[in-house]
Amino acid sequence: MSDHGAGMNLQSPARWAIAISCVLLAGAAGAAAPGDNASVVRDLASRVGPIIGSALACPDIGHPRIQVIADKFRAVIREVSTNEAERDDISRSFDRYVNDGRGAVNAGRMDCKSADRQLTELEQSISGPSLATVIGPSSANAAPAPSASIAPPPPAPPAQPSAQTTVAVATPTVAPAVPLGTLPAVRGVTDKEIRFGIVGPFSGSARELGRQMKLGIDTAFNRTNDAGGVNGRMLRLLAADDGYEPSRTLDAMKQLYDKDQVFGYIGNVGTPTAAVAIPYALERRTLFFGAFTGANILRNDPPDRYVFNYRASYAEETDAVVHYLIKIRRLQARQIAVFAQQDAYGDAGFAGVAKAFRSLGVNDAAILRLNYKRNTVDVDDAVSQLKAQKLQIRAVVMVAAYRAAAKFIEKTRDSYPGMIYSNVSFVGSTALADELMLLGPRFANGVIVTQVVPAVGGYSSAVLEYKNALAKYFPGEAPDYVSLEGYIAANVLIQGIRQAGPQLDTEKLIDNLEAMRNIDLGLGTALNFGRAEHQASHKIWGTAIDENGKYVPLELD
Repeated sequence: MSDHGAGMNLQSPARWAIAISCVLLAGAAGAAAPGDNASVVRDLASRVGPIIGSALACPDIGHPRIQVIADKFRAVIREVSTNEAERDDISRSFDRYVNDGRGAVNAGRMDCKSADRQLTELEQSISGPSLATVIGPSSANAAPAPSASIAPPPPAPPAQPSAQTTVAVATPTVAPAVPLGTLPAVRGVTDKEIRFGIVGPFSGSARELGRQMKLGIDTAFNRTNDAGGVNGRMLRLLAADDGYEPSRTLDAMKQLYDKDQVFGYIGNVGTPTAAVAIPYALERRTLFFGAFTGANILRNDPPDRYVFNYRASYAEETDAVVHYLIKIRRLQARQIAVFAQQDAYGDAGFAGVAKAFRSLGVNDAAILRLNYKRNTVDVDDAVSQLKAQKLQIRAVVMVAAYRAAAKFIEKTRDSYPGMIYSNVSFVGSTALADELMLLGPRFANGVIVTQVVPAVGGYSSAVLEYKNALAKYFPGEAPDYVSLEGYIAANVLIQGIRQAGPQLDTEKLIDNLEAMRNIDLGLGTALNFGRAEHQASHKIWGTAIDENGKYVPLELD
């Protein structure tokens, strides 16, 4: 490595970190302004973070050693930050550098022997006083205290022409160290619990979707907690309401992250809201798991590291039903229309239908799309547009919420008695059936819903376990497809947490999730993750409502 400044000859990243730490910390002690201290720590994060990250990637390096350094550095961040926003910004930078170090080992750019050597040198460099004490608390957090006095270094011996010049660093005289034991090492994780957050509609026309998703996750968490938790920690779910409105999603995400200090997000509801939530989670390198949406914004290629899905995509659901309509029911492609919410959710479903058409060699340019506005049941324009078609439409693929879907069926059933109505799973199966049965059995009978979980009326191991747990923890609640999905997604996550071990952090959990293969929850299909596969299931189950408002299996192929 080249020299940086007079008198420095540093042979390794660790020595660079040590020298910079000592020189800058000594210079920052005493009368330095809080902003200067923060700048020092930002710089240190880029040196210390990769060393911690590379050590974390090496299983033979003891985690307690790494944790001591991480705890000290996070204490430094807390002490020098003048406000919460600055603290979070520095913490995110530090986490990114830690991840870079982990990636260097995983990619083979560094070996574990070097990582151990660098960690040892870093341990030696901070074995004295607390870093937080050397820098001194920020003016926002501490009472005035005497400035640290820095003793001048002893005179250097005459330079020898043949010897390399080394760095001479003074030892600061400091006050006692700030206690660090009370600071959590990982956001949302304590010795007793792991906190997760869910953002969804707990008010408004789609509130049943949010309620059911949370119910399923809570059922899984309660069942696990009754058995002792995961590695001794209880699982806790905190909720924030966005009313299924993207304009409210960011505040809900911030509430859970900043105020409730959640470890990650699970079961967020909706596509348009996910378009806001995912960038927020990714920027903070926070887990975004098992969202209740099949949209492609959660399914990038290659996948976003922090986004994991349990369920099959909308493209897979619509592909299955289009094939059913054309291959089994013998409809012509031009006889199929799409009734879709006028937002990212509707766009995702419509794109899935178009893709299915193309896979069958059918032109997708003339697909009729009938729109309605989110969080309304204003379907009159869609109905009028349908009735204005000269060619008779015989099937409608619906990408809607349950109340709008029911209203559309109500207003078209009499005019089109033989119409085939199909819905994707997000519709909320139980809520849709209840709405239609209030109108009468003829409105419900034969309506198709594609599912991403097995039939809740079945007797598979997974479904029986779910129904027993639901009855135990939430007596009186009826089994539901949405809550079953939340239950399954939560159990997949629980397995990942358990395999990650007691020393939990986000990066370690994600590494373990990506290594999970052939997960058997009794669904009749194996679940798999991988570095290039962040969607556990690709299975679609077909169901249809009978005259009693119950769902019965429907073979789609």
